Amino acid sequence: MMKTVTDPLTVANQLRPVLLKLSRQLRQEVHARGVTAGEVTLLVEIASHPGIGICDLAEREGVSSPRISKAVQKLLVDGLVYRHQSTPEDRRRVGVDITQRGRQVLDSVRRRRTAWLTERLHGLSPDELEALEAAIAPLAKLLEAAE
Repeated sequence: MMKTVTDPLTVANQLRPVLLKLSRQLRQEVHARGVTAGEVTLLVEIASHPGIGICDLAEREGVSSPRISKAVQKLLVDGLVYRHQSTPEDRRRVGVDITQRGRQVLDSVRRRRTAWLTERLHGLSPDELEALEAAIAPLAKLLEAAE
């Protein structure tokens, strides 16, 4: 039997609402830690790029520097990040790094999200789990294309 080729538009229309709902559910797991999904996104970015400057962070997030400055200021007040001089040569450039408390928040968020997802995956059949596992690489490829 010949396999039919699936239309990308059909797949997109079926996949989009599922991914949006899944993303929404995972974002809700963040609120139990007293942070927003946007703050977690910034913490991940800062943890991945120690010493990142405000302008670079704004560019990576696709928002204005003033908006990122305001968000980083809240993270500073909450004790999740700290500022420091990026290099001794240029004392004007200030970088941002994540604090130990910020790392604890990120770890907690990851654990909660993983636990939530694991609980739901236990309800799937072995074939369904295998199908999801097979979809991971193509989904990751979609994200790489967007970067």
